[in-house]
Amino acid sequence: MQGSRKIVGLDLGTTKVSCIIAEVDEDGIPSIVGVSSYPAQGMRRGVVINIEQTAATIEKAVAEAERMAGTEVSAVYTGIAGDHIRSINSRGVIAITRRGGNVSQNEIRQDDVDRVVEAAKAVSMPMDREVIHVIVQQFIVDDQKGIKNPVGQAGVRLEADVHIITGAVASAQNVYRCVKRAGITVRDLVLEPLASSYAVLEENERELGVGMIDLGGGTSDIAIFEDGVIKHTHVLAVGGQLVTRDIAIGLNIPLDQAEKLKLEHGLAHPSLVKEDIEIKLPKFGSRPASSIAASELTGIIHFRMREIFEFARDEIIRMLGANYQQKLPAGLILTGGGALLPGTDILAGEVLGFPVQIRGSLGVSGLTSLVDSPVYATGVGLILYGMKFGGDTDAFLGDESKVFEKILNRMKRWWDEFFT
Repeated sequence: MQGSRKIVGLDLGTTKVSCIIAEVDEDGIPSIVGVSSYPAQGMRRGVVINIEQTAATIEKAVAEAERMAGTEVSAVYTGIAGDHIRSINSRGVIAITRRGGNVSQNEIRQDDVDRVVEAAKAVSMPMDREVIHVIVQQFIVDDQKGIKNPVGQAGVRLEADVHIITGAVASAQNVYRCVKRAGITVRDLVLEPLASSYAVLEENERELGVGMIDLGGGTSDIAIFEDGVIKHTHVLAVGGQLVTRDIAIGLNIPLDQAEKLKLEHGLAHPSLVKEDIEIKLPKFGSRPASSIAASELTGIIHFRMREIFEFARDEIIRMLGANYQQKLPAGLILTGGGALLPGTDILAGEVLGFPVQIRGSLGVSGLTSLVDSPVYATGVGLILYGMKFGGDTDAFLGDESKVFEKILNRMKRWWDEFFT
């Protein structure tokens, strides 16, 4: 595609590794040209536990996407998740007053913006943690709130509210090591719920106030947006694998059979059981073949899915307070593979007490039929993130983010220090 550039998203999930390739034309429109997905090996709850297995899966996923797109992949935007992810909100304050004290000398410059966000970043952090994202929520000039870009304004006091997302250094190192071992460069490391939000949320929803839960295999990721920017993030160490495990234990069947039952007959809400049919169970060990009622399977799934949404509700209350519904007038968007269970939106709406919608990827063209499922929200979101922030990461990036260190350079430093 003449005049286009290539962006690749690599989603390292607990249950799958997917690779999505997009061509972005001169008008900035992304077109999906390659898609692949392979069952994940070597991952647990979003964290690498076996580098060799994970690297091998990455190689397979990338190779399949390359064949479909007819191109080679050299660098990717990679997602990171896991219960090691932590986030905090912080505020930095600086004085603008300079010699002379006239209005022109009190004009806010780019270096002032850099200084105030650096001041906001100056929080105590253990040595085993690394900053993944610093997202500017708003600037405040002389008590005037809600300013998105203060450069050029006059003032004597500049404040910045930022959202800082951190992860365990070892976990980030392992993600990078797996991708590098597969012969690919990590262009940027992106928090998965942040990436998913670019794929499934509309701009007017972000402005009004909206929540998003990405229901993955090993984790459930929460992101809250207000006034167009991300305000809160949290990763719950529970996901669809826990549902599968409950089915396997409750029915005394292997995990692969439990996953198959979930996909073929699973329902998240008992109101959807219209006919209590008998579901056959295979022979397992000394246990003969048998059958159960559909309502019994639904009961197992419903119990665990309700618990996941109760955990999410408790976390949202911690973030926003008991009146969280009023702060999220656009409601809640569900995405991720776990959202595909019929009745998930009904159950989430009951637990959270406001409208819930299941949504796949928005804002892309090309092979949309292959990526419009919620399963691929993170992969598509990584591409959209790369389009937005993939240029000069040392420049001020609008009203949402200021990238102070190129993550590629940081990861190369980790590699040099720990793996060579």
